[in-house]
Amino acid sequence: MSDLSITFVSAVTATFFAAGIVKGVTGMGLPTVAMGVLGVLTSPLTAASLLIAPSSVTNIWQLFAGPSFVPLLRRFWPMMTAIIAGTMLGSAWLASGDTSLTTRGLGAALVLYAAYSLFARQLRVPEVMEPWLSPVIGATTGLITGSTGVFVIPAVPYLQVLGLAKDDLVQALGLSFTVSTIALAAALGLRGAFDGGNLVLSVLAIVPALAGMWVGQGLRGRIAPETFRHWSLVCLLLLGAEMCLGTH
Repeated sequence: MSDLSITFVSAVTATFFAAGIVKGVTGMGLPTVAMGVLGVLTSPLTAASLLIAPSSVTNIWQLFAGPSFVPLLRRFWPMMTAIIAGTMLGSAWLASGDTSLTTRGLGAALVLYAAYSLFARQLRVPEVMEPWLSPVIGATTGLITGSTGVFVIPAVPYLQVLGLAKDDLVQALGLSFTVSTIALAAALGLRGAFDGGNLVLSVLAIVPALAGMWVGQGLRGRIAPETFRHWSLVCLLLLGAEMCLGTH
């Protein structure tokens, strides 16, 4: 293995370990942090390919950790279906090979997510709006997922304003993340955008991601999660802005 390869593997390992710590402390953020950091080190397409295995494992774990899988699936299946459709369409951009454009798109998605999480006021979506709003949110999330590899906007803010119980919210986020990850993997696979070496590295990245989650869960009682989350979002905001400006 070349020095460059060793350096890249080390960077990927460190990235997923750090992203796992963020998820362990705050309960979310592993794919977003990983895409943000890896998007600076390599193309968003490569970063998305590396994300598939560790994101799938951690999100499936989150999805099935609660008791409300079937009720949530019944409630949100229109949104999940729209996520799949949107991801399939949006993946054409990610697989296009235009790294400059996709990097700026990834940066914009990170800025939107971080800025909303830091500054937006908590809203509430009336239940009567959910039947038509959920598919719109799902399709928009899918388009952003397919084109940037980031699957938090606008799904996460939307689910957070539905008034779900804490455990149901965590499980609903797990459902959205799992569907987005599987849809992204399928879309990239159908477009022939996967590299065999990246897939192997993605599987290996499961270990540092889980190790980071374990460390983060241990730190949760020693660090105020909201303070940790705040500064993590500030870092994502700055990272996204740097990617938008194309200065790296």
